[in-house]
Amino acid sequence: MNIIVSILVVIVVLGVIATVHELAHFFVARLLKIKVFEVSIFVGPKLIKWKHNDVDFAIRLIPIGAYVRFSEVDEQGNNVVGDDPSLLVNQPRFKRLLVSVAGPLVNLILGILIFFGMYCVTGFVSADIGPAVQMTQTEAVASEFTEGDTIVKVNGARVYMAYDLNYELDSIDPTTDLTLTLKSKETGKLYDITLKPIIKKRAMLQITVETMAADNEYNGWKVYSVDEEQNNGNPVLKAGDYVTALNGKSVTDEDFEDYLFSLTDETIDVTYYRDGVEHTEAIIPLYADYVNSRGIHTMLYFVDSPANFFKALAYAAKMPASMLNFSIRGIRDAIAGKVKAYNLVSGPIGITSMVNDVVEDEEDSIGDKIYLLIMLSGIISIALAFSNMLPIPGLDGVQILLIVVEMVIGRKLSEKAEARLTVVGFIMIILLLIIAFVSDILTIIFGYG
Repeated sequence: MNIIVSILVVIVVLGVIATVHELAHFFVARLLKIKVFEVSIFVGPKLIKWKHNDVDFAIRLIPIGAYVRFSEVDEQGNNVVGDDPSLLVNQPRFKRLLVSVAGPLVNLILGILIFFGMYCVTGFVSADIGPAVQMTQTEAVASEFTEGDTIVKVNGARVYMAYDLNYELDSIDPTTDLTLTLKSKETGKLYDITLKPIIKKRAMLQITVETMAADNEYNGWKVYSVDEEQNNGNPVLKAGDYVTALNGKSVTDEDFEDYLFSLTDETIDVTYYRDGVEHTEAIIPLYADYVNSRGIHTMLYFVDSPANFFKALAYAAKMPASMLNFSIRGIRDAIAGKVKAYNLVSGPIGITSMVNDVVEDEEDSIGDKIYLLIMLSGIISIALAFSNMLPIPGLDGVQILLIVVEMVIGRKLSEKAEARLTVVGFIMIILLLIIAFVSDILTIIFGYG
């Protein structure tokens, strides 16, 4: 049942976004006094139709698209090209370019407005650095920046928002130095600070526990699983045990984490409960390198003042740049073998799968689900703006490319050149569809990431 709901949600979202896209073409054309023959909202059999100002309007059954027709159609379904100066094909190049660009541009604006509305309601995480950078080996770094300064680069890689900031931070080896380029909120100047990781040895019991909070009847950690290499290949603990102390030090003590880092013993006396009976046995620990958190905190803003209102609008306007940055970085990482190439492209199956994940998550409230679906709608709208700019037949990008070429060479391309471009574009769209379909299937089989 959830998958049906997810499919319906995707169809409606894509249908609405496509309708907004086509209406943008229509309104710009009318503004430029260009003749429009038909506006069809959605596709399939007509449900409602009417005529206004010599334009045929229709609302159709299937909400998966829309279109605007700028020419007459003969009995065979072919476009009729006439000498009427009000036809789109007979318009100056700049007018045709404006009509073509209108759809992607409005999708871009729609996506920005969706994120802006979300930020106004829920607030937004910025790339402005918060009150503490705690991961450095020297306290001097804390005095090198001012709270509220904006992170603009991480190890030389440009970031725009918290989304690509987190991507960059997660992709960098935590044992290496990290250089942040910040923009001063006071002077507007750029400066760098370098954070050096603190690497410590930590005693590991090679167990997975339910929680670090000891809030059960034994006041200890519940063991979920035990590595078969524990205690040099002779495991002592079992799943279901409750670990309460190490060398007599209770796991509930506030300084227990610090105590773990202080251990250097060849064996540790572990106190645990099994089937209600307390045991204490020596375990040979594994000492592994531990890197502390980078300690970078960015600021959360709420739209509770005119300044934050405009700040939210500015951050929403950065979302397309952030998504483009994600895409370029993802391609680079795929070429370098850091991510799976099939995770870079997602088609209808992938979008439906993402929506289904949101719908099926029982831990999220209805409000959370609505929030996530609205966010996905904003992402899809911006993504469609970019994809529509591709020079592929059926998309606005091919018309934009042809018009720009005309402007450069000062004349219309020959029918032979247009035909060749159409063939190349057709091959591209088939390849993209295949890649998107295969990537969706591989992602479902092997999982994301």
